[in-house]
Amino acid sequence: MKAHIVRIGNSRGVRLPKTLLQEAQLEGEVELQAEPGRILISKPSQPRAGWADAARRMREQDEDRLIDQPIPTRFDTDDWKWR
Repeated sequence: MKAHIVRIGNSRGVRLPKTLLQEAQLEGEVELQAEPGRILISKPSQPRAGWADAARRMREQDEDRLIDQPIPTRFDTDDWKWR
């Protein structure tokens, strides 16, 4: 399908047919990415998607320890007071 780039105020845009949007299952907010010779329109990615499952697998394999041991600071020894 071909379309024309049209003026929309000071910007430019492409009108997308409703059926094309429905077929792509796009609505509301989308992500745009420019590549040489094309612009990609996609559903927004879910930040941190899958992190909970990855953390659970790490825990099951006992791989969820700190990489480095904590180093105490003056705050830990002198300034911190429990009330």
